[in-house]
Amino acid sequence: MKILDEAQTRDALPWKELVEALRDMFEAGCEMPVRHHHDMEVPGEDDATLLLMPAWSSGNYVGVKVVSVFPGNMERGLPAIYGNYMLSSGKTGEMLALIDGGELTARRTAAASALAADYLAKKDAKTLTIVGTGRLAVNLAQAHSSIRDIEKIQIWGRKFEKAKDLAATLVAQGMPAVGIEDLQEAVETADIVSCCTLSSNPLVKGEWLKEGAHLDLVGAFKPTMRESDDEAIRRASVFVDTVDGATKEGGDIVQPIADQVMTKEDICADLYDLTRGKHKGRQNDKEITLFKSVGAALEDLAGAILAYEASNQ
Repeated sequence: MKILDEAQTRDALPWKELVEALRDMFEAGCEMPVRHHHDMEVPGEDDATLLLMPAWSSGNYVGVKVVSVFPGNMERGLPAIYGNYMLSSGKTGEMLALIDGGELTARRTAAASALAADYLAKKDAKTLTIVGTGRLAVNLAQAHSSIRDIEKIQIWGRKFEKAKDLAATLVAQGMPAVGIEDLQEAVETADIVSCCTLSSNPLVKGEWLKEGAHLDLVGAFKPTMRESDDEAIRRASVFVDTVDGATKEGGDIVQPIADQVMTKEDICADLYDLTRGKHKGRQNDKEITLFKSVGAALEDLAGAILAYEASNQ
């Protein structure tokens, strides 16, 4: 059995190959049961949570991501979240690999945004704005740059110092990044706006989006969270990673539907439709597009297979 730590998982998942692995998996499809969610009592502390996310490609591979959330770990100086991915043979059930779940999740999430942008961002998109300074910010900058010739990356965060530090990290990697204080300016000048925050209230206003912009919403993973306002929904052609997931979990879709700003039928397509050619994606260079992702076990399976097969070469 292969054991891939964080660094080995990262090295086994280069961006272009990972984007193509996701494209192939969405096009082919796989079995993806509903995520298992279990509350676990921890005496004297807040309850912990166990999440199980299975998926399989019949006769090929079976995978399950196991994530535990122990809020009390913050008092112990330990991470609150631990995750690993177990990949097995779809023919025999033999365990093939144990893969770092945090790195796999971060990379497949950013790669899904890049895959969507390949269909939805203008081909000549040059300026990328990242809203947020957490772990995903670097991954999103790298992933989007793998599918478009990005000439300027603008980083905005609630704390400007963090934005500047993140920009410096990207510059050290050879990327054209700068920190920016004015969020409106950062959005108004961007061809692609990629958001990765835990905001409960809209950050990006639809009126700021320029003609032809693409808005990528990765954070706000609960129905109560939101990164964009109603005007963004009104102005944009709306796309999602999976319709079932986005309409249940993503506040940027759930709330506008509840408020009758849009209907489920207003969603133009998901990644299944885009990869299978059922929707061509962007229609013209003036169209504003919006993509909301909440993640799917299919994406984890595609990344795990790629990492395992790459480790055997």
